[in-house]
Amino acid sequence: MRHAFSVRIGPVGFRIGSDWRAPIAALETLYRDYPGPCDGVADFTVRLFARRPWRRFVRPSVEIGGDYMLPEAAPLPLRQGVLAAEMAMNLQMALGARRYLLLHASAVERDGRAVLMTGISGAGKSTLATLLAAKGWRFMGDEFALLDPATGLVHAFPRLISLKNEGIAAAEAAWPAARMGPLMRATPKGDIRHMVPDARAIATMDTPAAPALLAFPRYGFATETRPVPPAEAFVRMTQASTNYVALGEAGFRGLTGLIAQVPSVAIDYPDGMSAVAQLEALWSAL
Repeated sequence: MRHAFSVRIGPVGFRIGSDWRAPIAALETLYRDYPGPCDGVADFTVRLFARRPWRRFVRPSVEIGGDYMLPEAAPLPLRQGVLAAEMAMNLQMALGARRYLLLHASAVERDGRAVLMTGISGAGKSTLATLLAAKGWRFMGDEFALLDPATGLVHAFPRLISLKNEGIAAAEAAWPAARMGPLMRATPKGDIRHMVPDARAIATMDTPAAPALLAFPRYGFATETRPVPPAEAFVRMTQASTNYVALGEAGFRGLTGLIAQVPSVAIDYPDGMSAVAQLEALWSAL
């Protein structure tokens, strides 16, 4: 690759190569406070490339590749290069990670204990994690929570926070001094803007936490909180894990241990601050 950049996010190192300088320059700026991979060796390689040579210059089109790739994945325009890199990093994790049980969830921590929030796209996981971090919680991640099947602890993966649509303004209001990436309009997921996690999240990303609450938020509904039975929580979490099947028995032990040890709740909310109040109340009742 003509241009390259390496970074470590939590316990995982990445080397990102690109046919274009622009995405690498943006990543270098946004990830400037992060360390490099341990011993200089990345766990995964990401490639941002042009499938045809002229696509580097004529209507530049970014294909996503790396150690793992999906041949049918649609390319993105060069102006969405940061999004392409983040999607490629997530793809490497989803298809290649085996040390941890990957839960598609955001996570925040307080007093050594973590709240995991998972739901369908648009449920508000990233926004809620950002709003909670603004109120003193430690941000641990908004894409993957890494559950160690051997210890039951959750390890942080505080990559750039992927804010979507209405969540962009809510996060900017909560963190007016935060460093932000470019606003990318009309992506496959709507308007997206990446936010750099606060310094505390980056400095403590090697510190795991014990899970204490599993929440299933749902945005756009009247305020309601209700318990989720263990059997339902288990099914939901198997669907929320990208490598549960690949881990086999270790994945089963890790997930059943999580469900057995922590309460699960469904949270319906009309706006971010309502959800924050619900989660704070649940936390106080633990």
